[in-house]
Amino acid sequence: MSATDLPRIAVVSRRDCPLCEDMILELGIVLAGIDPALAAAVEVLDVDADATLRRRHGLKVPVLLLDGEAVCHGHLDAEGLTRLLRRRQKISR
Repeated sequence: MSATDLPRIAVVSRRDCPLCEDMILELGIVLAGIDPALAAAVEVLDVDADATLRRRHGLKVPVLLLDGEAVCHGHLDAEGLTRLLRRRQKISR
């Protein structure tokens, strides 16, 4: 998998959101502990700074997105994310 093929992971978040901070922290731990070939850069998106995100997610934050698709919200589904990353890695080979 080349650098351009790395999965895009984003957390839709808002300022002063403890759940959002927890998800971002847990996500860093999960990504650090998995196969480096599954690694991805994490982008934090401010739901309040983007009208489309605000319309789509509103108060339902944090939301974890993998390549633009929602994986989970509220709390990190580490097993689900790892499973999706592994599946994506097999497909891109």
